[in-house]
Amino acid sequence: MISIIVPVLNEAEIIESCLDKLQYLRKIGHEVIVVDGGSIDKTVVLAQPLADQLLISNPGRAIQMNMGARVSNGQYLLFLHADTGLPDNVNDVFGQLEGTINVWGRFDVQLTGKSILFRIIETMMNLRSRLTGIVTGDQVIFIDKALFEKIGGYPEIELMEDIAISKILKKISYPVCFREKVMSSSRRWENNGIIKTVLKMWLLRILYFFNFQPRLLAKFY
Repeated sequence: MISIIVPVLNEAEIIESCLDKLQYLRKIGHEVIVVDGGSIDKTVVLAQPLADQLLISNPGRAIQMNMGARVSNGQYLLFLHADTGLPDNVNDVFGQLEGTINVWGRFDVQLTGKSILFRIIETMMNLRSRLTGIVTGDQVIFIDKALFEKIGGYPEIELMEDIAISKILKKISYPVCFREKVMSSSRRWENNGIIKTVLKMWLLRILYFFNFQPRLLAKFY
């Protein structure tokens, strides 16, 4: 079983579309857990009938994902952003992991935007991940639950929790990098400017590398 954990905050505009696409996985035995971080819109009401469990958490993506993991029943934990879609053959893809231990990884990412710049961004994201073993949430992180519990889950920091857990996990095993693509929204780049957003994200990563507190980085983000 795969436990698909979706941390959300004020995602009423897209949550139904996200969860509708997961219903076929529920029908074949997987579970969907939505963890709300205190939405003030209709996210909770809209998500309730489309999830196996709906939890209310303190805000913070790492806190929310850890809460979802604690109540999950699956062998694998898959952490999905509300604006990201899984490949249609995700059930078959996970079948490739049978018999492996200490497994974790991600998918290749494709961005929804049409600009050639998005093709460059997604290509560089996937290549960088393969070379460094560092995975971002946009690429849909999955982790064997036993391994997740072994390391104590996500570090509960305000930002860069995906980078932080990747650094912990790759000391145990290198990530499985599936070629199958998840479709991730490019709304962040489109709303704030493509080049500006890329530069901002690189600056945040550089500052995090030099041990700036995630709390301060989150305010800047």
